[in-house]
Amino acid sequence: MDRPTKTGQPLDWPGALSALAVGVARGGNQVAIKLTLFALAPFGSALARMALSSFTVWLWSRTRGLSLTPSAEERKPLLLLGLLFSVQIAMLHWGADMTSPAYAVTIVNTNPIWANLISPFFVAEDRLTLRRAVGLLLAFTGVAGVVLGRPELEIATNPRLGNWIILASAALVGARTVYIQRIVQRMSPEKAVLWQMGISLPLFGLGSLFFDDWGSRGPVDWRAAAAIGYQGIVVGGLALVAWVALLRRHTPGSVSVFSFATPIAGCCCRRGCSGSRWRRACFSVWRRCWPGSRWRRARRRQKSLRIQRQMPTEAGKSGRP
Repeated sequence: MDRPTKTGQPLDWPGALSALAVGVARGGNQVAIKLTLFALAPFGSALARMALSSFTVWLWSRTRGLSLTPSAEERKPLLLLGLLFSVQIAMLHWGADMTSPAYAVTIVNTNPIWANLISPFFVAEDRLTLRRAVGLLLAFTGVAGVVLGRPELEIATNPRLGNWIILASAALVGARTVYIQRIVQRMSPEKAVLWQMGISLPLFGLGSLFFDDWGSRGPVDWRAAAAIGYQGIVVGGLALVAWVALLRRHTPGSVSVFSFATPIAGCCCRRGCSGSRWRRACFSVWRRCWPGSRWRRARRRQKSLRIQRQMPTEAGKSGRP
């Protein structure tokens, strides 16, 4: 077991900027999940993401020489954390399959509300003040309006049910934030993150085997592969380790409030995306900036100009004016 760390420290500027950066880095997560769900069913999508995240965290830990083997007294907390994590991620992917990314990214990032409600019961330094209570009440009012909304049906098969499932997932994120903040006081963040994902892998594998609709979705193209890579390496790997490291030193309420930057970044990624516009908006920057795309567009323009020059010649040969 690692040496205990002093928790409840004030969130300084470096810590606040780090939490904000993690919140922004997570912004495209729901967009990436929706892109992945075009090719993979919910459990298969979660399985691919967790496998890549686990490898990322394992590789990061090995380069730093960290021990990832849990002691006897660490096994039960890690098991409970893994089960909680598995249920939360399964509900997140299941709900995201039914609603739009704009609604999903907004609702799931209500988790600071739940973290601030739960944390005062377990973290003495995280008090629920009158100002915080008023802010939470106002936030709940806004959440109610979002959950009862109806996104466009082109990419939302059952939006009301999907919104409620994601709201339940957000509540579990809040509970998991408080729980993991307690157990990382005596173990490294990398160990907690790796084992919560490692425990989820066989569960997602069984869920994909028995519940996923195999063969009823599109092919796993480069878009889906890029989305899985972003979820696995950035969101579920490096960003999650950084988030848990912040929780090790600061209270859940002070750190989780920066999750409100995530839906802003997510809605920027989601802007203008529906049907075919979905793919154009998500990858317009890539198509405009990637050198290979520029080269192909130049070739197409040259070919079009050659065809236009040949048209008068062919018309003259056929005797047409």
